[in-house]
Amino acid sequence: MTHNQKPLIGITTYGRNDQGSFTLPALYVESIRRAGGIPLLIVPGETYLEDIVNRLDGFVLAGGGDLNPGTYNGKVHEKVYNIDIERDTSELNLGELILAKKIPTLAICRGIQIINTILGGSLFEHIPDHFGEMIQHRLPPRVPSLHNVTIDRNSDLFDIIQKEEIEVTSLHHQSIDKLATGLNTVAKSADGVIEAIEFKDESWFIGIQWHPEYTSAEDPDQQILFDKFVQRSKIAENCS
Repeated sequence: MTHNQKPLIGITTYGRNDQGSFTLPALYVESIRRAGGIPLLIVPGETYLEDIVNRLDGFVLAGGGDLNPGTYNGKVHEKVYNIDIERDTSELNLGELILAKKIPTLAICRGIQIINTILGGSLFEHIPDHFGEMIQHRLPPRVPSLHNVTIDRNSDLFDIIQKEEIEVTSLHHQSIDKLATGLNTVAKSADGVIEAIEFKDESWFIGIQWHPEYTSAEDPDQQILFDKFVQRSKIAENCS
């Protein structure tokens, strides 16, 4: 990529649906376009992940169904849904390649769970079992919910958003339990659920449990996450 070219951003997609199609909400694509990136979709089952990692400038690890509990030595739970072995395998492999090269990454919801799992962390299979229902992180059956998160002032995330508390859109019933070695918690909701993670003293990775794409078109606090991520993707490629 030359100085004036837009960075190429890979976005992971959902697995195959009942019609055999790979899908992804357009909100992810639109958020990257507004930020100045060129979105390219990465579907589960891709066998040339190393080639993809070598050609793209940044990655969005998108949300979606639950990880197979076996990937983090978890337990089968009646609320676990949409397990997709093909997607799990692809994204765990992709995540390892990204981590090895420290390619700029925005990990959203399932995305931070992927990274935490690769590095040896674990998940709570169902938030209400451990944190109660003081905060609804998802409305039944699977409807987005609004709540606030508090951001650590001594974090890259705070430097980006410049606020200690923001309203976010959540659509998850799982969250990080054991935080993997090397990661820091930099935001939480009032019930104690981990809402954002970073690598200490490194700014190539932004990991958030909420869904900024839902409101990024009208909420600058959410769009700036995409803006900063795309900016870093461009800078990283120019420096390589």
